[in-house]
Amino acid sequence: MSTESIRPTQSDPHLNPDFLLFAQHGWHDTNKAMTALARQLVGANIPVVAPRLGLVQTWLRIEPLIQKLEAIAHQAIAHYPHTPLRIVGHSMGGLMWLELLHRHPEWQAQVHSLVLVGSPVGGADLGRLIDPFSFGIGIAADLGKNRRAMAEAIAQSIPILVIAGDVDDGSDGTVPLTCTQVAHAQFVKLTGIRHASLKAHPRVAATILDFWQDFQTGESILVNDLIQHLRAIPGMTDGHPRGIKRSRVVAQFPNGSSLRTWRNSVGINHVFLESATGQCLYAGFVGWPHADDLRRELEALCQTVQPTEQPF
Repeated sequence: MSTESIRPTQSDPHLNPDFLLFAQHGWHDTNKAMTALARQLVGANIPVVAPRLGLVQTWLRIEPLIQKLEAIAHQAIAHYPHTPLRIVGHSMGGLMWLELLHRHPEWQAQVHSLVLVGSPVGGADLGRLIDPFSFGIGIAADLGKNRRAMAEAIAQSIPILVIAGDVDDGSDGTVPLTCTQVAHAQFVKLTGIRHASLKAHPRVAATILDFWQDFQTGESILVNDLIQHLRAIPGMTDGHPRGIKRSRVVAQFPNGSSLRTWRNSVGINHVFLESATGQCLYAGFVGWPHADDLRRELEALCQTVQPTEQPF
């Protein structure tokens, strides 16, 4: 069986549950933890669809996994054509649901909410490091894809909650916080929880239940124009802010914020936006193929303000 479901206690085929819950696992995983999370969220009268996509298959490419999930979702939605859908996806599981909701806008009106748990929406930095030239190296290429525009468009019509863990002041040990964030969505950071532990953690379940009440849980993500500009640079990947301590200021803005850059030991260029109070507002990097793109964009940006040094 590719799907394990928590079925309603009654067998009446005309039973109309309050909602249908999809709980999707991600990379290098089975549906065991997501089924456990579902049991924390709903009672036995709520149908749960927790597809098991195959642990080995999650190491290959994402498209066959999306197609498998799509077929399962089609069948479930056909069985409950008027029932609201609640969706929870961990890591790559959230990315697959973003792809499906983008491909099936006709489903969106039926979706009550979407919860992304530790999902690298902006493109996983580890994926970009493994496949810096975008050759399409297995699942790395798929996880490194930037789906932020897709997520932000979906957030205009579906309430989205982003849950991220933080164990080192910038990531859950696997996915940087900034990589998970989506404009127009609600954001909750859970300190001390690692990426793998997010799947069935009681604090995650409690946060989801709170969000389902009124969609107000957490903070609303607002992204300023400069961060949007930096993210639009070809090849830009959201990164960890730890490198800001080694960076140098290359431009100062009238509001006191500053643009900083750093090149690591293997020649990867990083850029940071720091607030007037010393808070890292954005951290990102580009691979070698896009180093010149970053340099040109930063040189042009520095000309509009007070430059202090050459970007790199």
